[in-house]
Amino acid sequence: MAEKGCIYKEKYEVPGKGKQIICQPCLSKDKQTIAEKFCSTCDEFQCLECSNVHNTHAFLRSHVLVNANEAKTKQSSFDMKGLDQCYQHQEVLKFFCEDENLLCCSTCAIVDHRKCQSVVEIQKVVERKTYRGSTLKNKLQEMRQKANIIVDSIVSSKAKLDEDITEMPIKIKRMRDEVIKMFDELEISVVKHVEMFQNETLKKLTMKQSQTKKYLADIATCLETIDNVYQNGSLVQQFIVEQKMKNDVNVLHTNVGAECHDLETVTVTFDFDETLKLPPLPITDYVPGQLSVKFCLSETAKVIAPVNKAMRTTLVNSIDLKQKRSKEKEPLYAGIDFLPDGRLVAVDNKNEKCLVYNERLKKVGSYQLSYPPQSVVAVSEDEVAITSGGALKLDILRVNKSNDITLDRTIKVTTKYYSICHKDDKYFVGETNNHSSPVRIISSTGKEKDFNINFPSKSYSVTTNAYTYIRNSDKVVLTDRSEHTVCIYDVKTNTRVVVKDDQIKDPCGVAVGPYDTILVCSNETDCIVQISQTGQILSSYKIDMIFPKKICVSRDRSFLAITNAGEGEMKLQKFKISH
Repeated sequence: MAEKGCIYKEKYEVPGKGKQIICQPCLSKDKQTIAEKFCSTCDEFQCLECSNVHNTHAFLRSHVLVNANEAKTKQSSFDMKGLDQCYQHQEVLKFFCEDENLLCCSTCAIVDHRKCQSVVEIQKVVERKTYRGSTLKNKLQEMRQKANIIVDSIVSSKAKLDEDITEMPIKIKRMRDEVIKMFDELEISVVKHVEMFQNETLKKLTMKQSQTKKYLADIATCLETIDNVYQNGSLVQQFIVEQKMKNDVNVLHTNVGAECHDLETVTVTFDFDETLKLPPLPITDYVPGQLSVKFCLSETAKVIAPVNKAMRTTLVNSIDLKQKRSKEKEPLYAGIDFLPDGRLVAVDNKNEKCLVYNERLKKVGSYQLSYPPQSVVAVSEDEVAITSGGALKLDILRVNKSNDITLDRTIKVTTKYYSICHKDDKYFVGETNNHSSPVRIISSTGKEKDFNINFPSKSYSVTTNAYTYIRNSDKVVLTDRSEHTVCIYDVKTNTRVVVKDDQIKDPCGVAVGPYDTILVCSNETDCIVQISQTGQILSSYKIDMIFPKKICVSRDRSFLAITNAGEGEMKLQKFKISH
């Protein structure tokens, strides 16, 4: 028992008797009463009057009382330094409320926790639990290990940074020397080949020139003979010469014509590839290389870092959303989302309804709205938020376990929103309508603000853009249907990654998939494309659905649902996700 449990007062000693033990509760009231009992649970010496409290309150009756003179005192081996004191009443903490998971003193137990079902002595809680060591100690040791890893990693990172920066000019000089050597070797090789070509070409041209000069001599002889006979000869002689020289002239004509036809001009040029051509700019404006500055996970951190894995999908169920009743229009599901328990909520834009489907995609609930809904997102276990696009509000509907849907409350806003998704427990991210920023942050009370992102200055439209938010990495994903791109904006660094690939055509719906990867509906290719946050295409899946438009993923990332906008061929499909 603790030291405070044994109170001696020498001035109350009776001659011939041992030291008297004083009642602790009385002593706290400035009364000196001889203790008759000791409660091991309360860890107090008490007089008869104070110990009778154990018979008054039911939760004290299990305490074990012994005579004070039978109790042995011992020195406390640890100074609690006030940790065992109630902050409110400055009394010793003796009880534990299991309902509220709180430590209590006697006053707390009687006054503040009298309605609780389970207020137990701390001693009993300790006795019925088997401790294999302090959980807090284990957690602190684990945190200390991780903190040491962080410090070691930072030291290593600094050293690596210094090494990389020191190596950079050396690498550039080495590359310069290698480039100069390459050009020296190139010059020798080109000159050698050019000289060989020149010798061969000159030989051919010389032969052609000699042959042509012989033809010129033969032509001159023939012309001289013809001129003489036409000047001095008779008609008979002229006729004979014409006939005799006709064959020779025809041969000369053919040979000279052939040589003239094969006449060519020989030139030699040497051009660099386009990649080696430098524009007329200073070298500081054109760097023949790429400087990369990046942050990457250390080998230690990679063990616990998310891995970009290609997912696999298996079709679980598929239903046709055809018009079944003449009074209803063909449905168009403008938004879908999973409730935490696996049910699926959808909003029908054409028929102005909110619908609930069970795990087998059987319709189990319906609620008539007064406006065409634009999107839906699960807010909690039994709440969903719906946007209208044209009104300055967000409606919160309650969906109970019996699939009854009621309007719970309305959040007033100052901006028109087409679709929303969760940012965290207190905020939404909303896709705007006719606003300077494509997305904004909305609190649960309706307060709005912009992201700290420099979005490109362009016209954003809900017909050409879709978005989602990655909570764990604080990133906004925005698609551009006209550009066939997916842009991943990092809010912390105000940077972006632009993804453009032949597998992504007319990207519509987008959602956060397993391992925080990005799932995009490729409208023109009827595919679902999986992208990493760094822009890598991880997988692509052809689905039995034309014009997939909306996609959502369950909270545990084990299922996804897709719906489309194919007139006359509307479908809702559910897939199982595996890795």
